[in-house]
Amino acid sequence: MKAALCKEWGPPEGLRVEDVASPTPGPGEVLVEVHAAGVNFPDTLIIQKKYQFQPELPFSPGGEVAGIIKAVGDGVTRCQVGDRVVGGATWGGFAQEAIIKADRIVPIPDGMNFATASAYVLAYGTSLHALKDRALLRAGETLLVLGAAGGVGMAAVEIGKAMGARVIAAASSEDKLAFCRAKGADGTINYASEDLRERIKTLTGGAGPDVIYDPVGGSYTEAAFRSIGWGGRHLVVGFADGQVPKLPLNLPLLKGASIVGVFLGAFLRRDPETTREHLRDLITLYESGQVKPTVVETYRLEDTPLALRAIMERRVKGKIVILPRE
Repeated sequence: MKAALCKEWGPPEGLRVEDVASPTPGPGEVLVEVHAAGVNFPDTLIIQKKYQFQPELPFSPGGEVAGIIKAVGDGVTRCQVGDRVVGGATWGGFAQEAIIKADRIVPIPDGMNFATASAYVLAYGTSLHALKDRALLRAGETLLVLGAAGGVGMAAVEIGKAMGARVIAAASSEDKLAFCRAKGADGTINYASEDLRERIKTLTGGAGPDVIYDPVGGSYTEAAFRSIGWGGRHLVVGFADGQVPKLPLNLPLLKGASIVGVFLGAFLRRDPETTREHLRDLITLYESGQVKPTVVETYRLEDTPLALRAIMERRVKGKIVILPRE
C-alpha cells in the first residue's frame, strides 16, 4: 500500500509517497482501508518535530481517517470487517491503510460520505471536549472564537450554537467572516482591520465573553483575555499564529478568570469511555442537522505537501481532506 512518509523532520515539501508493507492490527486495534483523511494543524507540527508527541521516523502524518475495516485484532468485539467507520489517531492516516484503536472509532452514519466523515472527528471532537468538558459552556453565555474560519474554529462556532451560546467569530478577512456568519455566528470581528478589544467591548456591551476559544495564540491571546468577562474561561487550544503567548498573571486574578488547557490527544488516552460518549454525541449532532462539516477541497495522496502548506499558511476555510485512493 502507499503512504505519504515523513523520513526527516522538516517542512511538508519533504514528504514522499512510497510503497510500504500493510500493517497488522494488534490487540484492541483495527486495520482501516482509508478512503479519506482529514488534514489538521497538528499534522503540520508533527512533521517538524514541534508537536507534543514525536513518533519515530519514518512515519505517516494524519490523525483523522474514514474508511472500511479490513482486519481486526484480538479482543475487538464492537466492530467487524466491512464496517464503514471514522476514527482518530495521532499519526498514520495519510496512507491507504491505517491502524486505529477500536475504542476510537464509530460507525459512519447513513448519508455521510467518507470525505465528510474524515473532516469531523478531530476538529469537532476537540471543540466538543473544549466547550463541554473544559469550559462547561452554558446556554445563554457568550462564546468568542478566534481563528473561527479554520477547522477547529468553525467546529467551535457550530457546537457553541448547538449548545445554546451566543457566538462571536473572529477571523482575518471578510470572506472568512462571511463563512462564519453562514455557519451561524451572531457577531463577527475582523482582527486584521478592527481593534479586537474595542470590537469585543461593542459586541458584548462591555461585559466581555464568558468563554474564549483560542487556537491562534500570538498577540491575539492577551488582547482577547484582557476583554474576558468576570469568571470567564480562556481555552488554550493551539498556536496557529506560531508564537506561544505570555500573559501577565495579574489578569486572571483581576478578572476572576481561568486559563484552561485543551489537549485532545491526552484526553483520548486517559478517558476512553468519555471519548466514546463524545463520538456518539458528534454523530447525533450531525444526524440532527445541528452541525455540518464543510469540506472545501480534496487532495490526492501525492499532493499531501500542498494540503499541509495550505493549512500552515492559514488559507483554508473549513476543512480539507486527503483521498489516498484517488
